[in-house]
Amino acid sequence: MIDDNRPVWEVPAAVGPSDELPDACEDLVIGAGVVGLTTALLLARAGRRVCVVEARYVGAGSTGHSSAKVSLLQGTRLSSLLKDHDRETVRTYVEANRVGFDWLTEFADEHGVRIDRRPAATFAASPTQVSSARSEYVAAKALGLPVEWTEDDLDVPFPTHGAVVLPGQAQVDPGSLLQALAAEYRENGGTLVEGARVEHVSKVGHPRAKLTDGREITAESIVVATGAPILDRSLAFSDLEPQRSYVVAYEMGNPPRLMALSAGSPSVSIRDAFTDDGRSVLLVGGFGHGVGRTASEREHVEAIRTWTTEHFSGVQETAVWSAQDYTTGNGLPRYGRMPRGGGRMWFATGFAKWGFTNGTAAAIAIAQDILGSPVAWMKDVADHSSPLVSVRGRAHINAGVARETVTGVARAVTAERRQLEPGQGAVHREGARIVAESRTESGVCRVKGLCTHLGGVLRWNDVEQSWDCPLHGSRFSAEGEVLNGPATRPLARLADESDD
Repeated sequence: MIDDNRPVWEVPAAVGPSDELPDACEDLVIGAGVVGLTTALLLARAGRRVCVVEARYVGAGSTGHSSAKVSLLQGTRLSSLLKDHDRETVRTYVEANRVGFDWLTEFADEHGVRIDRRPAATFAASPTQVSSARSEYVAAKALGLPVEWTEDDLDVPFPTHGAVVLPGQAQVDPGSLLQALAAEYRENGGTLVEGARVEHVSKVGHPRAKLTDGREITAESIVVATGAPILDRSLAFSDLEPQRSYVVAYEMGNPPRLMALSAGSPSVSIRDAFTDDGRSVLLVGGFGHGVGRTASEREHVEAIRTWTTEHFSGVQETAVWSAQDYTTGNGLPRYGRMPRGGGRMWFATGFAKWGFTNGTAAAIAIAQDILGSPVAWMKDVADHSSPLVSVRGRAHINAGVARETVTGVARAVTAERRQLEPGQGAVHREGARIVAESRTESGVCRVKGLCTHLGGVLRWNDVEQSWDCPLHGSRFSAEGEVLNGPATRPLARLADESDD
């Protein structure tokens, strides 16, 4: 099991105690990752009364669990986008990311955030990946990035067959970044409330958010910065493909000083980092999969371990964690005004694992729009895309959802209750209901086996000991508490069958 899924950088204790929830504010931001806190800080700097509510703790989502690369070279993303979009749209995407890159790196430099400049590389891990890496070089060059192509060794202990390299990129310590964002946000009068999960928003008059514990807060505007948008009125969740990927940290005296990502599948990502006491570590990540759509999450972690020990000698594992990211049907991020939000709601999602640039750009765009000075590239990136590509992508995503719906129900109705070993979980049918039963360190736990979002049949995650929904990526603890949306309500606890 991943030990509470905590990475090498710590966040929760660094931001201080939670504030009291006010009755009202001008701007309510839901989610305290890089998007939410950056948006909130920009609004607070402008003199607005802002409140951030976070369902768990600051850094509990993708920001705190990312490998935290800040780069305009993003694997093979640019060449992939050019297959479906015109060059001007993709150029605007790059420029929006550049705005996010510049803002984040300048903020980090000014606030003592741990950030290291590194070259970024997309490398061919095998001869079959050379064409993909080369295509990314051509695409990046055409879009104005000062990339270089190299056939030489990247000074890494594993074989490469060519790589596109972009110098002057960055890697950040997410804990340090979130701490600095939260600190300046509070210095500007902002309120930050942890352990506050929003369940519903009424849009009659000024939006009023209701929390799962019954508390309420009224706002003039609401920003949903929760990874997958938790408010279903936009139906944004139906255009998102949720994925989990993994990072394993290794103590290493002199790890490679670059950020590298393979051009093919399975993806292999490396970067170096530093612990709080100054020790160097190597971070090896990737090997992702659709949420709830793999036979064993543990196998993906073991694949990272196998790959690392094959290529790096003498390293010692120190931590393992995972993150959840979302990709849209047309590959472009979604941010701006939420459909059917009454002109008072904004959202941001679909960063495809590049949230430190895309997310910061989204935060800037949303804040500027709320303040009455919208940026042109928000509409260009979010809306200026081929309708055919969007429809095709959404159809592909929803075909997968339909397939998982059918197979999930078939699996549940035919399964019988079985004896579980520690760390195991399984779904079975008891009469008319679907039961999800697990055995963990805290004992046997039984919860309803259907996701509280749209009723998907849950699957047991054998690494994180959680219940994952293969439809839209909601995740729950063994006890039923929400870990990832779009679900907002926990799973109902069930008594043991003998007590029913």
